Amino acid sequence: MNPNASVFVPKFLVKPAATTPAPAPAATPAPAPAPAAATPAPEEKQSTTTTTTTTTTTSTPSASKVTASPPVEEQKPTESVFKVEDDDIEEEETDEITKKIEALPIQDVSDFKEDQREHVNIVFIGHVDAGKSTISGRIMVLTGQIDSHTLAKYEREAKENHRESWLYAFVMDTNEEERAKGKTVEVGRAHFETEKRRYTILDAPGHKNYVPNMISGAAQADVGILVVSSKKGEFEAGVDGGQTIEHARLAKMIGIKHLIVLVNKMDEPTVNWSKARYDEICEKITGHLKKCGFNPKKDFQFVPGSGYTSANIKDTVSKELCPWNTGVSLIETLDLLPQFERNESGALRVPIIDSFKDRGIVHVMGKVESGSITLGQQIFIMPGKTKVEVLSLSNESCNFRTGRTGENLRIGLKGIDDEQIRQGSILSEIVRQVPVVTEIEAIIVLIDLPKDKQLFTADYEAMFHAHTAVEECKIKSLIATIDMKTGNELKQKPTFARNGESIKARVVLSRAVCLEEFTSNPQLSRFTLRQSNKTIAFGKVVNVGKKVKEQLAAAAAALSPK
Repeated sequence: MNPNASVFVPKFLVKPAATTPAPAPAATPAPAPAPAAATPAPEEKQSTTTTTTTTTTTSTPSASKVTASPPVEEQKPTESVFKVEDDDIEEEETDEITKKIEALPIQDVSDFKEDQREHVNIVFIGHVDAGKSTISGRIMVLTGQIDSHTLAKYEREAKENHRESWLYAFVMDTNEEERAKGKTVEVGRAHFETEKRRYTILDAPGHKNYVPNMISGAAQADVGILVVSSKKGEFEAGVDGGQTIEHARLAKMIGIKHLIVLVNKMDEPTVNWSKARYDEICEKITGHLKKCGFNPKKDFQFVPGSGYTSANIKDTVSKELCPWNTGVSLIETLDLLPQFERNESGALRVPIIDSFKDRGIVHVMGKVESGSITLGQQIFIMPGKTKVEVLSLSNESCNFRTGRTGENLRIGLKGIDDEQIRQGSILSEIVRQVPVVTEIEAIIVLIDLPKDKQLFTADYEAMFHAHTAVEECKIKSLIATIDMKTGNELKQKPTFARNGESIKARVVLSRAVCLEEFTSNPQLSRFTLRQSNKTIAFGKVVNVGKKVKEQLAAAAAALSPK
């Protein structure tokens, strides 16, 4: 395991998607000595304190105490070498442990020096083997986040695996499957900083079987870095039937407003920093991005570079190597982006990307999408309305009294067990609660219906992806076709819709999901529909229903200070 890793028990495991999507069974926890004999406790692992941290998160349906999902065949826990008998632990001892946990103090903030630099979440997306993990690892080394001893360890591991050229990818790809296959499976997470900003890197998998993981990672991002290989054959494979364009399209659907297209492997012998090859790639990618809805004048820009040699990653490439380059390096391009708009006055919303237990305290990880979160604050974990108290707020470089919108945080909580947190859970303000719905009214844009289901009708079924939630859904009814330019309703109650059309429809979800209307919180209203390993549509929630709104208004009135 990466010695720089913030190690935790992963909550949401993903398997390669099958033809018929289905929730994956929950992972069997590794046993450890526990207070109770009947159920082995999840293995507790402590973080190694270092300058920086790389972690991985995944996303697929998981079992939970608060869910009402269809029963999944139970998996027997692995037997522990330490056998705990019923009479080994007295009830008084258990009660004493519980009292100690309940008495945990809120993190001391008297000496905190909060970092006021803007925090930006970036996600690396693109086709498999484009070099995303290598570039992420290079950035960590170039910005001083990986020391020489750790880098030497990665070098030894790469040689042992006969993967010397993957040295920098090993910084991000920390599990055995990723290193053996040479492809990212989970969403790698790392942190670096410049004089101007603090950054969280989200390294998304490029393989089509792991697109659901890519969606959950990209949903947290402020800016996307679309990595394309300039190597002859690799670029064409990524664009023609690969994941390059699907990832760009998904980034737009999820709400990423700005892309940096990094044309990687410019040092490759078939390219050798050729301006003709670079211009050819820029022209082709520009055409595809325009079709995805990105404006070439303001929404994306191109940067040539080499993750393997680090050319044009931190420092601008030399004129001797690339005389035609007129721009700046990748990191300098990130620093020059304008400040990002934040919904600071909105209600607190933190989609939980993962959770783990450390020394008896449950920690959750996620990005503050709106509002702010403060030490000692009481909040809800939705959709279960479980009241918890905030014990600590931190990331890999600093601690916080208040977590602002845009921060990607590790949040310590009191009043919850990690087994009660399901995929799709959200930290919510108590007074202004997040809507919890099983039926929505949405505008859906159809982009790639499968050949055997070319008509989108009532009873159409798909997998629904929104923020960190993944649920089965069914179309209840079609309300109207929508003019994609004006947003006006055209034909009322159509019987079907086709690829390229926009439709307003009622969607029924298999279980309750936290969603908001687009006018209230765009990031929690966007969703995608997938079927048979393909994204078939994207949409936004326009109505959560009168009854839900009335319930939220009544709750706010009852809980507001008099």
